[in-house]
This record gives sequence, structure tokens and C-alpha cells, in this order.
Amino acid sequence: MNQRPPLGLSFPPDLSDEAAYEIAEFLEALSLAFDERYFAQIQRHYRAIHPKRSDLSDRPWEDDPS
Repeated sequence: MNQRPPLGLSFPPDLSDEAAYEIAEFLEALSLAFDERYFAQIQRHYRAIHPKRSDLSDRPWEDDPS
């Protein structure tokens, strides 16, 4: 899995085990805090760009009020 990191980031090859661990812990805590704060907005946007099939009106006769 030799994919380039997102955002064109470049990481030093000589990062210590301790530094790598601390950075990973920080990023995990940041991600969790962000999700806790913005979860509803993230889900609302996700549903807007990926609607459920049942939310799509592929049966126009159901929209007819008569």
C-alpha cells in the first residue's frame, strides 16, 4: 500500500516510534472531537449527496394529490 498521502503531505522517514505514536493519538482524538461536534452536519450533508433510493421519487404517480 504505497499510496501518496492526501494533500501532498510529506512525512519524514526518521520519525521516532514515540513521536509517531503521539501524533497518531492526537489525530485520533482530533477526529473523534470533530465527529462529536459536527456529526449531525456531516450526516445531513452525506444524506443530501447520497440520498436513499426510497427518498428518490422514481414513481411520479405517488406525488399526484388527486
